[in-house]
Amino acid sequence: MTTYTARPVEPGALKELRETDDAGRPRAPFADEEGGSPLRCCLRPSRPGERVTLVSYAPLRRWAAATGADPAAYDEQGPVFVHTEECAGPAGDGRYPFARPGVRRVLRRYSADGRILGGHLLEIPERADEALDTALTEAFADPEVSLVHVRAVEYGCFLYEVRRA
Repeated sequence: MTTYTARPVEPGALKELRETDDAGRPRAPFADEEGGSPLRCCLRPSRPGERVTLVSYAPLRRWAAATGADPAAYDEQGPVFVHTEECAGPAGDGRYPFARPGVRRVLRRYSADGRILGGHLLEIPERADEALDTALTEAFADPEVSLVHVRAVEYGCFLYEVRRA
């Protein structure tokens, strides 16, 4: 079975988002006193006291701008947490962050022209990596699928992107 890699927000986009987000708002950093916020820059939960910023991010719009696609009505933006200052990026195996057993995720599939091709609801089981590998293998079995966005169900937040290998 193929294994996939979660992609964090690209460094160039992070630099822009740390100044002005995709909704045009200036950054508003704060200390995450409790920790646990899902950081999209390094794909891990924040630690208590870390300086983070909640920004509005449009992942499909940014991907489309780089590829020439036109997501039309599927363009959306939503809140994501990032470190306020530049960080080292993801550490570890880069597999599937934020995949605790029992949480629900939706895997949204997109075509090369930026159109949504459907989604898959997944409640993360004990063997999280195996379940995500299977769900992504099923998604990419459709030759029209170019990328998959993994999102939290409860808040709809974008967690990370996976692209066709």
